[in-house]
Amino acid sequence: MNKYSDISNEFVEQLRSTKNLSIKTITAYLSDLKDFNNYMLDNEINEYTVVKYISYLMDTRKLADSTINRKLIVLKMFFAYMHQKGYTNKNYFSHVFKFKKERRLPKTLTTKEVFAILKEVNQRLENSNTDIAKWRNTRNLALLDILICTGIRIEEASNIALSDIITSEHTILIHGKGRKQRLIYISCQETWNNIMQWIKLRGKTDIHTDKLFVNRYGNQISIHGIEYVFKNIKQSTKINEKATPHYLRHTFATNLLANGADLRSVQELLGHSSVATTEIYTEVSIKRKRQVLNKFNYRNKL
Repeated sequence: MNKYSDISNEFVEQLRSTKNLSIKTITAYLSDLKDFNNYMLDNEINEYTVVKYISYLMDTRKLADSTINRKLIVLKMFFAYMHQKGYTNKNYFSHVFKFKKERRLPKTLTTKEVFAILKEVNQRLENSNTDIAKWRNTRNLALLDILICTGIRIEEASNIALSDIITSEHTILIHGKGRKQRLIYISCQETWNNIMQWIKLRGKTDIHTDKLFVNRYGNQISIHGIEYVFKNIKQSTKINEKATPHYLRHTFATNLLANGADLRSVQELLGHSSVATTEIYTEVSIKRKRQVLNKFNYRNKL
């Protein structure tokens, strides 16, 4: 262990006591700093340290741009902290230019593919021949439908509590990233009915949590459990075999914009801190582009 390990723990402890960060975020910070500390075992800290570290992450580790950028966000705060506390003579991170990520378009499903998911899980529910099968398929239908209808993250779906549901308003309180909360409205009556049907059956087993979605043991369903549910349904359909539950979030956002929703509203619905994060979805809205060009392109009238 090198001397930066102790400083890292000190730095994260300060963040824990002064910032409103989730346990997941704190854990990620510790992991990224441990990764950097391991690199520093064979390297000296100077103005080239971070540049060399970036090259190492890109060329040797071959990490994705998004992963590298996340690590650099943590290091930027860490280097500033070390300089502020006098552990270094200068803030060596100030020599680093902004790391520019490759702008990748979000992956989506077609409307036909989303329909195939709903059709498959509905058929499984209809064909349920035992109480446990009916319980499981009712849960899966409500779970997948809420992801499709609202575009919430799977972690957010996992964390929904019964007390978060405002029945009279068809509204659910979502606990998002950075402990930010937002209200979402269930606009589709069929989706709402699926949720209510699940709540009726949910209590027919031994439940050990107030979370809406639970596993067969009566505990809160994990994000891995949700991923398994999606994968199981996906394998019985003809949709993109590489699809993940996050594709549903991208599909939700893209279709909102394609159908005329404004960027600011989509940002709020998705729980993005910055509208810049939401702007990427405008790139995949082919339908919207076609509408704009058909209506406004001057070449059409020449």
